[in-house]
Amino acid sequence: MITEIQQAARQAALNAGALLRRNFTQPQAITLKGRHDPVTQSDFQSQQLIIDHLIRVFPAYGFLAEEKGAPTAASGDGCWIIDPLDGTVNFAHGFPMFAVSIAFQWQGEVVYGVVYDPMRDEVFEAIREQGAWLNGQTLRVSQIGDLDRALLATGFPYNVADHLETSMLRFKRLVVQAQGVRRPGAAAIDLCYLAAGRCDGFWEEGLKPWDTAAAVLIVEEAGGRVSTFDGSPFFLTAADVAASNGLLHEQILAALRL
Repeated sequence: MITEIQQAARQAALNAGALLRRNFTQPQAITLKGRHDPVTQSDFQSQQLIIDHLIRVFPAYGFLAEEKGAPTAASGDGCWIIDPLDGTVNFAHGFPMFAVSIAFQWQGEVVYGVVYDPMRDEVFEAIREQGAWLNGQTLRVSQIGDLDRALLATGFPYNVADHLETSMLRFKRLVVQAQGVRRPGAAAIDLCYLAAGRCDGFWEEGLKPWDTAAAVLIVEEAGGRVSTFDGSPFFLTAADVAASNGLLHEQILAALRL
């Protein structure tokens, strides 16, 4: 079954990515779900394109998707977890860092994930217990073990003002200890870059299951470690996520601990 799941999800991601690439330079109708939380017409178009494709291939499975209008969550064993446009703020501003993320969950466990970056034509994917790949080439996390030589990635939730002091305290601790910190604005891409060894660690608060489902599996299958800020095993509805190449994990957790 996993081969058919992979083929369907990858094609859905490629189709949605092509739509986003075409729409990237076009005017967008933008509305706000929250003060700093925009949604564009491309979010909805991408989501519908993905759902239509997956329903044609696997009509029995349910959906957990970011935008309104998706079918109800799974009834039964299988569920697609979809972020049709991770990095909407970037997309809306013409900043070319965004992705499509699709995961497949079977009996409560994510078994496949794909993240597609349409601007760089990069397909990151993973199958549980079989590995992770970028455009068909095996992914492995970096081997950097010292925080002062590490490049980290992070992001801030839309409601960061509600807990600004703790968010900035964690940021200050890590920005002075690491070699560098980047804030690209698309958590799925951040995590995939960790899996590819392009950065060495990542942390963020306030993410949703569709932000992390596919990319966390990709990190784990590339040899990385993912947990909550307190070191507990990560789960999809966790309030925060810390990820690393494994060698840096305890150092990052120490900086995140308040």
